[in-house]
Amino acid sequence: MTAQIQLPGRAGPTVVGDPPWRAGYRPPRARRVLAAPHVAARPDGTVDWQATLDFREDLWAHGFGVADAMDTAQRGAGLSWDLARELIRQVAGLARQRGGAVACGAGTDQLAAGPHPLADIARAYEEQLEVVQASGAQVILMASRALAASARSSGDYLDLYGRLLKQADQPVILHWLGEAFDPALAGYWGGADFGAAADTVIELISRADGKVDGIKLSVLDAGHELALRRRLPPGVRMYTGDDFHYADLIRGGPDGHSDALLGAFSAITAPAAAALAALDDGDYAGYAAIMGPTVPLSRLIFAAPTARYKAGVAFLAWLNGLQPDFAMLAGFERQRSPGHLAGVFELAAEAGALREPELAVRRMSRYLAGAGL
Repeated sequence: MTAQIQLPGRAGPTVVGDPPWRAGYRPPRARRVLAAPHVAARPDGTVDWQATLDFREDLWAHGFGVADAMDTAQRGAGLSWDLARELIRQVAGLARQRGGAVACGAGTDQLAAGPHPLADIARAYEEQLEVVQASGAQVILMASRALAASARSSGDYLDLYGRLLKQADQPVILHWLGEAFDPALAGYWGGADFGAAADTVIELISRADGKVDGIKLSVLDAGHELALRRRLPPGVRMYTGDDFHYADLIRGGPDGHSDALLGAFSAITAPAAAALAALDDGDYAGYAAIMGPTVPLSRLIFAAPTARYKAGVAFLAWLNGLQPDFAMLAGFERQRSPGHLAGVFELAAEAGALREPELAVRRMSRYLAGAGL
């Protein structure tokens, strides 16, 4: 069944087709893939725990691991450490019940903004590391605004991360978030440019004694990702966090491929799962045919200012009936304009990312009416 809607500024109606995706998929065999989900809220700004947990169940049903309590969940942008700790507890408990893969972010966002003594930063990391490990989730060592503001050399990063890795009870995922996502992280790893920063990362991994599973790289530059990927030791994964170039990076080539840890996969869950199933079957043409149309959608969701992408993820969750309200913590849903979100709807229809056409059109019509369009 199809539906259609007249979007503002378009010459004709946008047709929303009934996508051919299955209701569920097995976890991919050829790649390790995690999706970073958002947190659903009620109109009063409180967490809608039921919708938040249901969204994780939907990701597991589509074969994805969950990378939770990350920047997509509004860490440092509405989700306090107290709420993040509760999110980790609830999601990790649900993962044990459902047999779903889960990794969670450990950072330093309980600290006030600005520089801090390195010892205080280390203790903040250790507090969160202990919470994640106690939950049973894999640890993602998140990039720290406090560390970016306080470190004076690459040696500070090597020393502090080395201290944390010694306390890890299983291999962790390192997190390199570029300044497009968070300007406060400019100059992370103590390097003046990407190459120098990459040198520090490679040295850290070489010292880690097997405690690094991989690194999530989110710098929106495929060339940088390929350069770092080629330098990783055998067995250490490159988790692409490139929401612009993921299709080609995951597909890979003769020199290897990237695994994935993407916020985008929380927006394009069903087509991405279908594309990865085709990749498992060795159907590269089928993979490209399904994944390719999702890229323009993801590029719009993550368009500058990139940190506002979370609103697009929540918007699509609402359009797909995965949460009752288009609401986010701290009113973050207002960070994108109605015109931007109309474009998201249009490209989501083209990518097959709207699962129930009539519901999506009904909710989009309500949203546009509320916006006076």
